[in-house]
Amino acid sequence: MEESQQSPGARTASTCSAATARGTHVFKITDYSLHKGMGSRKFIRSATFAVGGYDWCVRYYPDDGKGEPAVYLELLTKNAKVRALFQFVLIDQVTGTTSFSIRLVRPDVFSSMEGDKNNHLGGESLMSHSKLEKEESGYLRDDCIVIQCDVTVLNEPQVVSVAPEIQVPPSTFLNNLGKLLETGEDADVTLDVKGDIVPAHKIILAMQSPVFRAELYGPMRVNTSGKSITVEDMEPDVFKMLLTYIYTDSLPTMDDLEGDDKEEMIKHLLVAADSTNSL
Repeated sequence: MEESQQSPGARTASTCSAATARGTHVFKITDYSLHKGMGSRKFIRSATFAVGGYDWCVRYYPDDGKGEPAVYLELLTKNAKVRALFQFVLIDQVTGTTSFSIRLVRPDVFSSMEGDKNNHLGGESLMSHSKLEKEESGYLRDDCIVIQCDVTVLNEPQVVSVAPEIQVPPSTFLNNLGKLLETGEDADVTLDVKGDIVPAHKIILAMQSPVFRAELYGPMRVNTSGKSITVEDMEPDVFKMLLTYIYTDSLPTMDDLEGDDKEEMIKHLLVAADSTNSL
């Protein structure tokens, strides 16, 4: 019993990419000195801002557990779970540069679901009060500090189907034209080159050479039938090589020619191509 031949299985592909939304909120806190001493559990909220379809705010604690300023990112949207990254930086109000930042390097889940307590994350100090209050510090100006919060929300990954690559076989068009010239099949015109009769195809000659097009179809047509053309001032071997170029867009090999003979043939070919305008 012959074994049945199995055709190769279909191959498909898809691409998965993280769907992210990014946003930045700048929180300016005035009366810095008056907020000090509020207590470790007291905080000031920024205005609400939206990123990724969710509402957020910045919590600024003038005094964390160690008596230093701290910042948190808070999810305000109710009954939501969101994977997100964030970064806090202090803005130098003199140079416009930023301080050492607080970052959530890996995505974490903010949850405002009932019973969950991680709707806000952060808690580190951007800079101590002593550093902020140094005379040369650009971060505290006119009793004001500026905190920038960058938020990246990670939504559900997007999976996109990738169309399978179709392997297109190389074109055989020029090879087929070369065979048509070689066999002379369905030739509808002959070319007389010093008594050497060469069959050819009018449409191909006309397509590749304006001179042949005029002789075969235009007012330069040499006879009423248009089935024969006499080629003047050209050797048969040169013309046949030119005809190969007209049909296949390439020249045949000239391995049988060497040195001066090869160079002379190339010169004759250039003259022939110029006379038929087939370059």
